Amino acid sequence: MTRKHLLGLALMSALGAGLSSQTFAQLHLEIVKTAAENPKIAIVPFSSDSSIYPIVENDLNRSGKFSSASKNLPATAANDQPNAGAWKAAGIPYVVTGSSSTNPDGSIAIHYQLYDVEKATYLLNEMLTVPASRSRQAAHMMSDTIFQALTGIAGDFSGRIAYVLRNAATPEQRYTLQIADTDGEQPRTILSSRDPILSPAWTPDAKSIAYVSFETKRPAIYLQNLATGTREKLTSFRGLNGAPSFSPDGKNMLFTASMHGNPEIYQMDLSTRALQRMTNNSAIDTEARYTPDGKGFIFTSDRGGSAQIYRHDFDSGETKRLTFRGAFNARGTLSADGKKIALVHRPSGSNYKVAIQDINSGVTNVLTPTSLDESPSFSPNGQMVVYATREANRGLLSIMSLDGRFRMNLPSEVGEVREPAWAPK
Repeated sequence: MTRKHLLGLALMSALGAGLSSQTFAQLHLEIVKTAAENPKIAIVPFSSDSSIYPIVENDLNRSGKFSSASKNLPATAANDQPNAGAWKAAGIPYVVTGSSSTNPDGSIAIHYQLYDVEKATYLLNEMLTVPASRSRQAAHMMSDTIFQALTGIAGDFSGRIAYVLRNAATPEQRYTLQIADTDGEQPRTILSSRDPILSPAWTPDAKSIAYVSFETKRPAIYLQNLATGTREKLTSFRGLNGAPSFSPDGKNMLFTASMHGNPEIYQMDLSTRALQRMTNNSAIDTEARYTPDGKGFIFTSDRGGSAQIYRHDFDSGETKRLTFRGAFNARGTLSADGKKIALVHRPSGSNYKVAIQDINSGVTNVLTPTSLDESPSFSPNGQMVVYATREANRGLLSIMSLDGRFRMNLPSEVGEVREPAWAPK
């Protein structure tokens, strides 16, 4: 791995050509791998509703933990009195039933239950009241609650993913920064530009996004409020300005800059704009990400002769190499519990795959079956990783479970999607 290639990472330049010539559309969900032995769950059609329960069914089916059995419902299926014997005979251990109604003020009241067939008892019996415009969000919230009740793990269905869509057919809006639900629905454009947009990074409260824009013909980091659309330029130093990352308390930002000639990592106090240089090495240092406890950060450097991931500790000032397997390891990001790193790993040749490394043991496992993978980002609950890849000559996002048993693709029909970032809870 040459310094030129690593400098390309520091620049975070737009990758490749051959983009689609169509116009904008949302992402489309394609489940490409699921475990056949997953426990089945049936979502009985809700009374007085035809839009909410399919979302719940889709969420749980793409969780990687359950398989939908909603097409094989027993003839005795009912919303109010589940027949445990009929469900057991059908081999379905969990059933979701429910109903919805419209209140006088136009809001929607949703009543849903989760039934354990083996125990013949309800695990959940919940009520939700939401504005009619938020029915999809309510369905995702229901899925989160059901998933946690069955697994003990918080669900991430109500989350969001930011990504960059590149479309050569619209020169004035060739690059768009988008936010969509984790199933690719409800896409929202945050910024459009004819110049590259790179490295979206969420603030810890998920209310704002930082990104790199080349709209002034040189890279600069902007911070944009999602509710108001207002934005401010955080950095525009000479040379590189890239790879923003926010501290867990939201008070500081790490970024890569080359204002003094060599790409180094700097920290900015967001209230005062005071800068602190965090690395000082003849190597290229880039892609810094805070640890979840805020006590340090990981970053990519070629100081050992090839691109590898290191950790810097704030208190001691010590820098320690974390990756040793393979000639190339970069784009590291930590799980919310700080126990795992998702990274781009080159096991051989020109294959770049997403791998997961256990922090304590150092064991690294290649996760993805594709070979041109980049930009991994953990789901908040640490059960999934979203990354950008290429399949059948198209750039798309892929989401994969950490055990490798489930994978789904999120392609766009109108261009290539890159640089995903899963929003924090």
